[in-house]
Amino acid sequence: MTVFLLGFAVASLLTLLILRAASAEGHVALDSDLDGPQKMHARPVPRIGGVGIALGTLAAVLMLWRQQPAVGAQALVLLACALPALGAGLVEDLTKGVSPGQRLAWTAGSALLAAWLLGAVVTRTGIPGLDLIAATALGSVLLAVFVVAGVANSVNIIDGMNGLASMCVVIMMAGLCYVAFDVGDQLVAFAALAVIGAVLGFFMWNYPRGLIFLGDGGAYFLGFMLAELGILLVVRNPQVSPIFPLLLCAYPIFETLFSMYRRKVVRGRAVGMPDGIHLHTLIYRRLMRWAIGATDAAILTRRNSMTSPYLWVMCSLSVIPSVLWWGDSAMLSAWMLLFVASYVLLYSSIVRFRTPRILIVRRRSHASPSSGSDPGR
Repeated sequence: MTVFLLGFAVASLLTLLILRAASAEGHVALDSDLDGPQKMHARPVPRIGGVGIALGTLAAVLMLWRQQPAVGAQALVLLACALPALGAGLVEDLTKGVSPGQRLAWTAGSALLAAWLLGAVVTRTGIPGLDLIAATALGSVLLAVFVVAGVANSVNIIDGMNGLASMCVVIMMAGLCYVAFDVGDQLVAFAALAVIGAVLGFFMWNYPRGLIFLGDGGAYFLGFMLAELGILLVVRNPQVSPIFPLLLCAYPIFETLFSMYRRKVVRGRAVGMPDGIHLHTLIYRRLMRWAIGATDAAILTRRNSMTSPYLWVMCSLSVIPSVLWWGDSAMLSAWMLLFVASYVLLYSSIVRFRTPRILIVRRRSHASPSSGSDPGR
């Protein structure tokens, strides 16, 4: 518990300091682009929340190192491996000069370091055909690199609303932490607990008011940690199904795959081209009908924050069964198919304006700007 509490305390304090330091107009850390297809905030906001999360996690891991030197040393090595992914994202946050391909390349470098130093490789997948690749030394490393880069990118993709990506990471990390404690893997359990505390320290400033954003640095760091801890849990504990981390992260992973399909096949565009029709943006625009037409920053912020809980539930619908059946590949696969079908059904119903009425927040008279919400994302 001290690992969790220290991570929370350090991250929340550092995030507040970053927020104060970056609040000056024109500051390099502010996200001033309000017009992009995926932009949902009403004013410039600092987007280097990943700094507070990374340092909060580091503080918690240092505490773990003092209490349990062997476990803490491994966790420190994992954090060191995360530096290329974190650094590339932070440079993009500050300069807007790092392409998605470059960020993925640096994240792949982080994955290679973890494979080398910690043995974080994919030796089994539970997927016919892929296990033949995973059985080879080179194949297991390449699969690990692919998985880590993909999950890191997927966390970045769902980072579109206040509290969305950060709370989804907390939910997924909680699932990892539970199973790790259940099988006695202290490295994965305590590292996940450290990340959960640090993310919640950031979350209190990000949700609901959107005072600071996760940024690419934070998203890639969290995606890296999530993927690596999932890989380590499976490779170190044969009783854990390799489908477990796949179902655990089903929401961000399938959001990414579906976005690639939608862009390339449906719309004939490059898969890396940003658009404004992710599931979270559709929910924002078509289910949050009570604030349609509003221009007041406080109302827009409230509309933004009301969107995220829909996706927290979506994320939980894959995490809960993954935790309940973490060793049963057949059951996990069945739940994976059910999750994919549910996602596609929900997405298509929103696109066709056939969403169940119970999910729609109807238009009503706008709240006054003094109703308690602050301007934000």
